[in-house]
Amino acid sequence: MILSVLTPVDADEEGSEQGKWKDLRRMSDAAQAKTSFLNPEYVCLRLQHDAKEKPALLIYLHGSGGRGDEINKIQRQVAPLCRGVQRYVSSPCVVVAPQCLSKRVNGESSTWTPEDLNVFLADLKTSLSFDEKRVYLTGNSMGGYGCWVWAAHHPELFAAVAPVSGGIGRKGPKDVSPELDNWVVNLAKVPVFAFVGAQDRVVPAERSQRLIAAIQKAGGKQARLKVFPEEGHNARRLVYGKEELYRWMFSLSKPERDNDAKGK
Repeated sequence: MILSVLTPVDADEEGSEQGKWKDLRRMSDAAQAKTSFLNPEYVCLRLQHDAKEKPALLIYLHGSGGRGDEINKIQRQVAPLCRGVQRYVSSPCVVVAPQCLSKRVNGESSTWTPEDLNVFLADLKTSLSFDEKRVYLTGNSMGGYGCWVWAAHHPELFAAVAPVSGGIGRKGPKDVSPELDNWVVNLAKVPVFAFVGAQDRVVPAERSQRLIAAIQKAGGKQARLKVFPEEGHNARRLVYGKEELYRWMFSLSKPERDNDAKGK
């Protein structure tokens, strides 16, 4: 499928965005067979196209409300991020958004898993052209948890990671992973900028505060946290609607990061 080149859409047009944000692709049958919780369809959008330069890849993981097998459900969630990229990023970028199915496997509810997401990224590498030194990851709520757990298992994949209102346990907003100490060691190896609302009653802000503090204690000098004092669980509207995230994220690439680490 040919990727779309999109034109800006105003924030008040979300109700009429059908066809503007969406370009659907499908994982290969071989990749699909290796996953447990992923819809084989995913959203794929090319922004700021430049045929002479390989685009960065920005992966967005949706929250729990996007679970299911109707890919249209995540369109509204990914749209603010796409608008932000169009507004604040001048270099080429491909935004992809997989969908987590709503199902149970071996008694466990569906969520983002490193195993599924590794298969997804490997499949992207066979079908898309992008700069593997500039792979960025973000997501909100359950997608924030997905950012934490994927980067905690495979920090080498990413130039930067930005969890928004993310939990730190597989079983839901109040859960805490028993593997947190292992997470911290790997998360200290990758630039992380976490965002939370202090008034969040769904996923306590303390979860991200705790994890960022532990990463910094473990030597993660590129771990940052921003708390919005008056915001609740919908902190993503501020994160994806302002320049700060994009300026930080798109300034980073893996070679620069690795060189900086060697010099310390």
